[in-house]
Amino acid sequence: MKTLLAITALAALAAGAHAQDFPGSKPISIVVPFAAGGPTDRVARDLAEALRKPLGGGSIVIDNVPGAGSSIGAAKVARANPDGYTLLLNHIGMSTIPTLVRNVPFKVETDFEYLGIVNDVPMTLIAKPQMAANNYKELSAWIAANKGKINLGNAGIGSASHLCGLLYQTAMKTEMTPVPYKGTAPAITDLIGGQIDLLCDQTTNTSPQIEAKKVKAYAVTTSQRLTTPLLKNLPTLQEEGLKGFEVTIWHGFYAPKGTPPAITKKLNDALKVALKDPEFIKKQEGLGAVVASDGRIEPEGHKKFVAAEIAKWSPIIKAAGVYAD
Repeated sequence: MKTLLAITALAALAAGAHAQDFPGSKPISIVVPFAAGGPTDRVARDLAEALRKPLGGGSIVIDNVPGAGSSIGAAKVARANPDGYTLLLNHIGMSTIPTLVRNVPFKVETDFEYLGIVNDVPMTLIAKPQMAANNYKELSAWIAANKGKINLGNAGIGSASHLCGLLYQTAMKTEMTPVPYKGTAPAITDLIGGQIDLLCDQTTNTSPQIEAKKVKAYAVTTSQRLTTPLLKNLPTLQEEGLKGFEVTIWHGFYAPKGTPPAITKKLNDALKVALKDPEFIKKQEGLGAVVASDGRIEPEGHKKFVAAEIAKWSPIIKAAGVYAD
């Protein structure tokens, strides 16, 4: 028994020493479960830069591991050594994985340490430029008159546009034909060309097209109107009668389950510093994102929020019957 206690004490001392030195000279890897160049990748790279100083100025690298509704990259982190050097930045997909991926090899609720929410990105409902409707009321009438003939694009199963589209169809009680693409760029190209009718996607992707008048914009998916000059005159879908309709594409920060508490605290403390960094805030505003500042930046608040999002999306995905595996 004395020997066991001694070993336990030595292990605790070693863990404490490791946490005190963390991260030292060893690089930290942030896994992004999407391709390079996309919105989540850009958020991750901005965050990595903002985290360097509060984490001692060491190297932070981005590891893009796309596929299967973000579950492949998330699985890599769930399996990683829980030492704080392999982390995950994932968007709303973290709350849809439990339903969207039927054979997911991990549990979102229990196989990660929650480090805090990073930001929220609003979404916009846009249509092809040839659309005759000039406002949301007219668009709603067009949808009612064209049931069974509407093509709704998305950037692939599990993408932000796919999820928003599912919720929109549910709220409108209208089935639309989903048209999945390998990314947002080809979806918007076909929308501009009139090959598809509608798309619901992040402001990071839609704002340039709206500003250039290449698409028609009808509404935002937030609970309140946006304040940016380009989008401030767009109504919310709640205003237009879809009570409770709200979709923002949030990003959260995670470590593997079992990462020592002292290290997760260091990472959470560093995240809080990064979220107040003026340069990081400026970059996020440039993407149309709002940096988190509420109780979700705390691990417990983050975890409760994701649990609520899982409960929100599960019935919608099950009703659609479309899965990523």
